[in-house]
Amino acid sequence: MAFAGIEFMSGTKATQFEARVREAVLVTGTVQGVGFRPAVYRLANRRGLGGWVQNTASGARLELEGPPGSIEAFLRELPQALPGGAALLGLTRTQIAPRGEVGFAIEASERGPGAEPALQADLATCSACLAEARDPTDRRARYPFVACAECGPRYSIATGAPYDRAHTTLARFPLCAACRAEYRDPGDRRFHAQATGCAACGPRLIAEDPAGLEVEGDAALRRAVEVLAQGGRVALKGLGGYQLLADARCAAAVCALRALKRRPAKPLAVMVADLAAARAVANPSEAEATLLASPEAPIVLVRGRAGAVCAEVAPNSPYLGVLLPTTALHALLLDDFGGPLVVTSGNLSGAPIVIDDAEARAQLGPGVDLLLRHDRPIAHAVDDSVAQVVCGRTQLLRRARGYVPRPLRSDLALPPLLAAGGQQKVTLARSSSAGVRLSPHLGDLDGGAAWARYLATRDALLADGPAPRAVACDLHPDYRTARACVSGELPRIGVQHHEAHVLAAAGEHGLEPPFLGVAWDGAGWGHDGTVWGGEFLRVEARTVRRVAHLQRFRLAGGDAAARDPRRSALGLLHAAGLEPPRGWLEASFGEAERRVLLRMLAREVRSPWTSSVGRLFDGVAALLGLGARASFEGEVAMRLQFAAEATLEAAAPLPFTLEAPAGAALLRWDEALRELLSELARGSSPGALAARFHAGLIEGILRVAEREQLPVVLGGGCFQNRLLLEGAVARLGARGFEVHWPQAVPPNDGGLAFGQLLGAARTLGGE
Repeated sequence: MAFAGIEFMSGTKATQFEARVREAVLVTGTVQGVGFRPAVYRLANRRGLGGWVQNTASGARLELEGPPGSIEAFLRELPQALPGGAALLGLTRTQIAPRGEVGFAIEASERGPGAEPALQADLATCSACLAEARDPTDRRARYPFVACAECGPRYSIATGAPYDRAHTTLARFPLCAACRAEYRDPGDRRFHAQATGCAACGPRLIAEDPAGLEVEGDAALRRAVEVLAQGGRVALKGLGGYQLLADARCAAAVCALRALKRRPAKPLAVMVADLAAARAVANPSEAEATLLASPEAPIVLVRGRAGAVCAEVAPNSPYLGVLLPTTALHALLLDDFGGPLVVTSGNLSGAPIVIDDAEARAQLGPGVDLLLRHDRPIAHAVDDSVAQVVCGRTQLLRRARGYVPRPLRSDLALPPLLAAGGQQKVTLARSSSAGVRLSPHLGDLDGGAAWARYLATRDALLADGPAPRAVACDLHPDYRTARACVSGELPRIGVQHHEAHVLAAAGEHGLEPPFLGVAWDGAGWGHDGTVWGGEFLRVEARTVRRVAHLQRFRLAGGDAAARDPRRSALGLLHAAGLEPPRGWLEASFGEAERRVLLRMLAREVRSPWTSSVGRLFDGVAALLGLGARASFEGEVAMRLQFAAEATLEAAAPLPFTLEAPAGAALLRWDEALRELLSELARGSSPGALAARFHAGLIEGILRVAEREQLPVVLGGGCFQNRLLLEGAVARLGARGFEVHWPQAVPPNDGGLAFGQLLGAARTLGGE
């Protein structure tokens, strides 16, 4: 629970002799779908106050009547009385005429004009509800959709505002007498729980095989367990979309699932029953265990235990993406199955997560042995969130279920704006009086279905709250989001890619300029028309200046290098005038391909300049023999990180030097590459050289920071690399620098939209 920006009058202790007054109180923030009204009801009754509370289109409204001291005490105690998911952003008090009201009530919700309410995110099923589902004597025994006022679906079922059952996809399920009695009982934890229900009145679980035969209820659950135990694949309808499941210990099942998703090597997540089971497959730290068991229940990247799951789950990675059950359905399934399950997004490569049953039959049905679905529609697609713990703090790599649509805090007073995001790991954002809302992770915009989901998400954001003054977008001329981010005549404000990265990281921490932004990623369109990605930006109150960047090199074939690290390696060798390791060219390329690529570099044809640290990682990894091709962006760069982490040798930094000509300084890598190749020829291990490479880059950051003498903000996809990030934070901190890095907002392009909002607001503020 968070509470900020509210001051209280210094009241006196209430007595029976105090005059009665009445106040209208408007509350904004995350106050719907979190048990806010029941908490207010209980506290008002304890304080002997009359009045009522109701949801509104913009938050919640209270009317409180009683002695002034009792009202003051109520407002002081309110933040501590709320459940953990609530976030109060503002509170407005108005004196009104007393009515002599002595009882307190929860009134029907009010619909009307106003800012959009801050709906709660979907939360994992709480321990009390899971205990009921696991208790054979409970009336909800083995009911897979158990929920209460503090857990269960929220955003994924919301069809409108304010948040009431009538405005959710559960409206079609009227409560039975027993559930209605709980819903109306102030002493029950299901008091005004909109997602409550039971087997008599709630959604049904249905298992459907490829022939169309169906079974329901517990028989459906047992059938799914049988299929998984036999090495089969199940498409399960979860909170925010379908998921694909397989036995994490069965190589054949995992390989078949990979073939279905067209995902040959990217690591898959593993769901386990509880923390004890998580410790059987991985080695979570205390902070990682706390994050795993949190109500948000993200996928957490944790060091895996060798042999606990089959190698095909996370090939070539020491880390395992682990998550605990997000619903009682998952928990019961894991209880009965008795082992870890691969649980990954229910979509084919490049397509958005499936939420519709008919779509699931068409897309996923041919590749699975069973559909395990339910008849509660999903209003909003929400994928699983992904996080890691860095320097003891949670860093979100994908912000989705459990976190969306919670508002992001920004210390800037932002005008109403829409931000279009990027091209990969896409999110949108909008700002209004209710704060900044970042959409769920939408993935890459490569196909028609993904673009349709993007447009629907954009339209939903535009429909909430006041019309935006402008739309912020990336400068890249080929980004679809930049070309068609809005319909209508809204003005567009271009925000440079790397400026957006560092503004997002600074904005989530409320850091004001001036500061030094270090933006390292794979690619972004620069102001000079070249591909940037290794940038040092001095951010002032009104200006952003590129004060340094990585030494440039050419990419043969341009964007094709993102999946072909050999091309980055060729570009590095060509720019530095260095010979490749003995036999490397012949082993890496066919003669015709080698000749074509070298000619492209020599003639500077279809070989754009880049300052990308991401492509530098790729090229070095390829030269060290850690990967020639990438099935997903960043794959071989990750191998370089893992090789460095695995070495026990001391990592003397490779010599990255800072050259300061007129204009922006250059962080040169050519001497570092020369020494790396020389040491490789002498027999140094790739792991030791990978560690020295990381250490050299960290020293490069320090050199620029010492030149600028400002607080440092780290942003961009390269800072998903925990070895690089933790090393930079530690090295800069040891030299006295204030350091900030992305935590609540992803460092990758999933955070671009937030940075675009901040960049556009700076532009409008300077007009």
